[in-house]
Amino acid sequence: MNIGQASKQSGISTKMIRYYEQIGLLETVNRSNSGYRLYSKDEVDDLCFLRHSRDLGFSSKQMKELLYLRKNANRQSADVKQLTQEHIETLNQKITQLQEMVNSLQNSFDHCAGDDNAECAILEDLGQAK
Repeated sequence: MNIGQASKQSGISTKMIRYYEQIGLLETVNRSNSGYRLYSKDEVDDLCFLRHSRDLGFSSKQMKELLYLRKNANRQSADVKQLTQEHIETLNQKITQLQEMVNSLQNSFDHCAGDDNAECAILEDLGQAK
């Protein structure tokens, strides 16, 4: 199938597919005599795997490692689990940071009168380096 069909089936844009090939995340696919990319079912399965991995927040480097592990029949599930554990820890750190941001903004929001006066607690808090 061509890149447009692969894109539609995988949910990854053609531009992103080309980018994944460019950075070596995907192996270069076969091309037709006229130069069009031709994707096999296995390659579309890889694209679907990458889309789901991306949706879960894995980095390109992690996705490349996961794809390698997926294709490696001699892999150890402990390697996959370790990579996933590291990603979970990173996500939890991001969640904590985001919650701190929400709390800070909520505090500023709660102290802003939101009326016709020029005084604004939100702008004052944003102007203070912490």
